[in-house]
Amino acid sequence: MESISNTQLENKLLSSRLKLALIFILLLTLLLLTRIYNLQVVNYEYYQEESFGNQMRTLPITPSRGKIFDRNGQVLASNKLTYQLTLTPEKAGNISTTLLSLEKTGVINEDDIKSYYKNRKRFQKFHNIPIKINLSDTQVAEFLVSNQFPGVDIEPYFNRVYPHDASSVHAIGYVSRMNKKEKALYDKDNYSGTLFVGKVGIEKQYESLLHGQTGLKQIERNVSGRVVDTQIIKPAMPGQDLYLSLDLDMQKKAEELLKGKRGAIVVVDTRNGEVLTLVSTPIYNPNWFVNGISHANYNSLQSSKDIPQLNRTIQGLYPPASTIKPMVALAGLEQGTIDIKTTVFDRGYFQLPGVKRKFHNWDRSGHGSVNVKDAIARSNDVFFYSLANKMGIDNLHDGLKLFRFGQKTGIDIPGEQGGILPSKSWKKINKNEPWYKGETLNAGIGQGFMTSSPLQLAVTTAAVANKGQLFQPTLLKNTQLPGQSITEFKKSDSRQIPINNIKNWETVIDGMRQVVYSPKGTARRLNNKLTYTLAGKTGTAQVFGLDAEEVYIAENLEEKLRDHALFTGFAPIENPEIAISVVVENAGSGSSKAAPLARQVLDVYFNKHLNNELTQ
Repeated sequence: MESISNTQLENKLLSSRLKLALIFILLLTLLLLTRIYNLQVVNYEYYQEESFGNQMRTLPITPSRGKIFDRNGQVLASNKLTYQLTLTPEKAGNISTTLLSLEKTGVINEDDIKSYYKNRKRFQKFHNIPIKINLSDTQVAEFLVSNQFPGVDIEPYFNRVYPHDASSVHAIGYVSRMNKKEKALYDKDNYSGTLFVGKVGIEKQYESLLHGQTGLKQIERNVSGRVVDTQIIKPAMPGQDLYLSLDLDMQKKAEELLKGKRGAIVVVDTRNGEVLTLVSTPIYNPNWFVNGISHANYNSLQSSKDIPQLNRTIQGLYPPASTIKPMVALAGLEQGTIDIKTTVFDRGYFQLPGVKRKFHNWDRSGHGSVNVKDAIARSNDVFFYSLANKMGIDNLHDGLKLFRFGQKTGIDIPGEQGGILPSKSWKKINKNEPWYKGETLNAGIGQGFMTSSPLQLAVTTAAVANKGQLFQPTLLKNTQLPGQSITEFKKSDSRQIPINNIKNWETVIDGMRQVVYSPKGTARRLNNKLTYTLAGKTGTAQVFGLDAEEVYIAENLEEKLRDHALFTGFAPIENPEIAISVVVENAGSGSSKAAPLARQVLDVYFNKHLNNELTQ
C-alpha cells in the first residue's frame, strides 16, 4: 500500500508547536525574572532578615514612660525596674508543651497561660511575648539558675507605680494592659513593644507625651535560642515628665475630709485657671490595674453602691442650689430687672399671681424686707423667686449662659459632663412638654432641671471673684523632655464675661462677703480666727421634690434621699487667688457640712504661703 505524505501540513504543525513552546519558555523566563526581582529588590530587607534565620532578629525597645509630678515636684506616678518572663514562639518548639512544663515548675499558673494565648495575636512569632510580668527577685533568681527552656527568657521592663496609692486617682488616672481596640488606635510602629497605656485621667489625656518613642535593637541567638549579642539600631526616647498644677498636700487634706463620704472638692486659681485640687470620693487604688486587677478588687469596685470610679468632680451632676444665686443676681442687675436698692418683703413664702401653691423660703418664718446683698448673705429664696419670675426663663437662661452653665469647662482630662441649663426650648426637645412658671422659680434658686458639676461651680465662682474673666481649667502646668529644662505648657484659654458695670460685680461680691462676715450670713461660723478674707455661698440641694406644705426632716428619709450640702467661695476677697467648690452628697446643710470643709482646705493653701514668706 502506498503511503500518503502531506509535507506541507506536517511543517505547519511543527511550526505551531515550536511557537507554543517558545511562548511557554518566554512565560517561564518572565515568571522567573519577576520572582528574582521580588526577592532581590522588592522584599530585599524582609528576606535578608529571614536569611539570618535562627541567628538575627530586629525587635522594638519600649521607651520609659514619663513621670508625673505635682506643682511642687512631689512624685505622683513613676516607674520601677522589674522583670517579666517571655517566650519567643519560633524558638520555643512546641509552645503548649513548653507552657505546661513551665506551669509544673510553679513559675506560671493557668491564668498566665490563658493571658499568653489571649495576647499573642498582638505579636510576631519572633517577638519575645510576655507570659508573666512583675516577677519577684526570688522568682527571677530561681528561674535563671534552672532555666532549661529554649526561647524562654527573663527581660527587664519598667512597671508603673503610684507611690501615694489612691490619692489623686481621679486626676492622674492609671495605666493598664492595652486591649485590642486600643491597639488599633495607636501608631503600630511606635507601640509595637508597648504593653501598657493610659486608661483614664492625665495618663490617658497625655498618653502621646508620656509614652515616648520606641527604639529598635538587633539580637543574635545561638542554636538553642539564647540571646548571645544585642546591637542598638535606634535608641528609645523616654516619654516627657509632666508637672501638674495639683497641690498634693491640698489633695490629701481634701481626701481626708471627705473620707467615708461621697463628694467632691475642687480648687482653682482665679488668676489663670490652674486646678490645685481635684478630689472625688470614694477613691480607689490605681496600682490595682497596672498588672491586671484581681477578681476580688474588681468585684469590690463593681459592687460598691458608692461608685468609686465615678469622677464626681467632672461627671457628678448636681442641682447647684443656692450657690447659683450670685450669678442669678448678676444677671438680674445687668439686665436691669433689679438694682442695688430693690427690696422684696419675705413673709416666708412666694406665690405666683392667681396660684394657690406657696414656694417657701428655707426659713419659713421669713426674713422681712431684703435687698440683693441681704438675699445672697442670708440665701433668701423669696427674693430670688421674685427675681426669676420678673426675668422669665429666657432671660434667666441667657444670663447664666454667660458663665457657660450647661456646657463643658474643657478641662484636660477625658469624661467631663456638661450639666443642664434649662430653657423653654430645652424642655420641649428633651421632655416634649411646655414650660411652666413654677419651673422658672425653681431655676432661680438652682433647683428643678438645672444641674452642674463641682468643677463648673469652682470655675464660675472664680469668674465672679476676678470680675468676669472666665478661664478654661487646666491640670497640666509644665513638661520636661529628657535632659532638658522644664518648660511651661500652653496657657489656659480665657474670655471676659460681658457684664460691664463694675458696680454689679462689686455688689454681688459684697453679698458673698456678708455670707461669711454678716451676723446673719449662712456661713458666719467660718470667720472665727480667719487669717485671710473669704467670700462664699452656701447651698442645700434637694434630691427629690417635697409637696408644697411638706416639711423636710432628714431623719425621716433614707440616706440617699437626703439633701446634698454645697459651698462655693474665694479668697482673699481684695486680690483673689483661689476659688473652691465643695459638694457632699446627702449630707444636709451646706453651711454646716460643706463650708467647714472648704475652710480647712483653704487653710492648707494659705498656711503654706505664710510659711513660704517666713522662710524667704
